[in-house]
Amino acid sequence: MSGRSFLQLTHADLRRLADIARDDRETFFARYPEWATLYADRVVCTALCQGAALHALDGTTGIQDFDVYTFYAAHPARRWYAKRLVHRDFGDPRFGQSPDAPAYCGRRVDLLGRGMAVPPGADPVSSLRSYLRDGVTTTARLLARKAVILLTPIAQCGTIVWPYREEL
Repeated sequence: MSGRSFLQLTHADLRRLADIARDDRETFFARYPEWATLYADRVVCTALCQGAALHALDGTTGIQDFDVYTFYAAHPARRWYAKRLVHRDFGDPRFGQSPDAPAYCGRRVDLLGRGMAVPPGADPVSSLRSYLRDGVTTTARLLARKAVILLTPIAQCGTIVWPYREEL
């Protein structure tokens, strides 16, 4: 587990990740207006996934990098460009640097997106839980192996989406 940070994530850290994802979407949509026409208004939610999300829950996994996914209501005319992967700097050295990104002052943030078979305006928590539970795609199955925490909508920032546990 060398190279990982074991500091606990705060709500402010989650908000910072949400801002990084929002800024990236705005830049992408400004550069590619055809994608903006189809998807800018179809954001269902943004979530921290994989190991960093699991670390936020268990405090022992450690943070190698931050995997942040934006989930869109799939557009019937064109599937989301799932191969898009962008790397950004967390911009705060509190968690140390990613060993494979020494030019960054903070951890690497991997920004990805996926389309979900839900209508625009769908409930983020139930939509994402269904996506993970149904495991129709390879990505859904991989993400369901660890944890998912909402970053946006901001009012739900920090909501644990996965692993899903029924309230007792």
